[in-house]
Amino acid sequence: MYYVYIMTNQHNTVLYTGVTNDLNRRVYEHKNGVNDGFTKRYQIKKLVYFESYTQIEDAITREKVVKKLSHNNKVKLIAQGNPAWNDLSLE
Repeated sequence: MYYVYIMTNQHNTVLYTGVTNDLNRRVYEHKNGVNDGFTKRYQIKKLVYFESYTQIEDAITREKVVKKLSHNNKVKLIAQGNPAWNDLSLE
């Protein structure tokens, strides 16, 4: 499986969109600051949205679409499936 996901910081103000073939591992890496960069700098630690795909090409295509969405449209996308902005990695 392949996943397109959105993570955010504690205050839900910064959004990060990514793609991975191992969502649990990738969320762990973000939460624990394994890699230097944007997510570590902005404390991106809460998984608020994800979609799954069987083909990597489909996941990459969707990631590109989601990344191009405005911040407000990403917020709407998250709110459709996770209106409370719960950390889905805890569920």
